[in-house]
Amino acid sequence: MKKEGKNPLYKSFGYAFEGIFTGIEKERNMKIHCLAMLCVVVLGFWVKISVMEWCLCLILFGLILSLELVNTAIETVVDLVTEERKPLAKLSKDVAAGAVLIASIMAAGVGMIIFVPKILALM
Repeated sequence: MKKEGKNPLYKSFGYAFEGIFTGIEKERNMKIHCLAMLCVVVLGFWVKISVMEWCLCLILFGLILSLELVNTAIETVVDLVTEERKPLAKLSKDVAAGAVLIASIMAAGVGMIIFVPKILALM
């Protein structure tokens, strides 16, 4: 049974994809994350990482890109609500950015564990 006012499922997916593409188009950090992801994919094929290592990389790609989109959404809502410098607005933005940073640092650590031994073995 369809609820009144609900968009069809295909439209919801369309809005979601629009959000992803807008995030990539307008947010510098999303572009950086996407470039890093592309470099990891190329390197992964070059050093022939295992299926399990690919799974870890894919999970981390999803985590970081998702967190960056949530960070952008939080920053946008805070900016929509107030243009004033307020401590709580700053806290919201800083905490959201911190979440992305923690995930990125951990992903870099996992990347080092996966890729450094493989690169050293090729040398």
